[in-house]
Amino acid sequence: MDKKPSNFSQSIEQWQAERKELNELTLEAANLEIKRFFSLDSQTYRPGALDAKTKELLGLVASTVLRCDDCVLYHTIRCHDEGVKKDEFAEAMTVGLVVGGSIVIPHLRRAMARWQELDA
Repeated sequence: MDKKPSNFSQSIEQWQAERKELNELTLEAANLEIKRFFSLDSQTYRPGALDAKTKELLGLVASTVLRCDDCVLYHTIRCHDEGVKKDEFAEAMTVGLVVGGSIVIPHLRRAMARWQELDA
């Protein structure tokens, strides 16, 4: 049996605390380019021509296709925070599955489990 990714062996709260701590550590030692990239990332998901909810769904799909578990978890949480409904979440994950193919199924499974955890 495959080893679980580290972010799935933690609670969402533990993962968020670790992410925050590591982001602070990274930014403390970061050069200008890293700081600018972090800033660009934050700015990109702010409401603009597209609302934040739509942008988070796009981030979720892209992260699913790229098979980044940390990113999928982050965008799953943010989608939930932005009021994405369960059926909207499932449709977005369907797009990720169709674009990415069957290789994204493990990431889809973990995202669905985390969504259920958030809804509990």
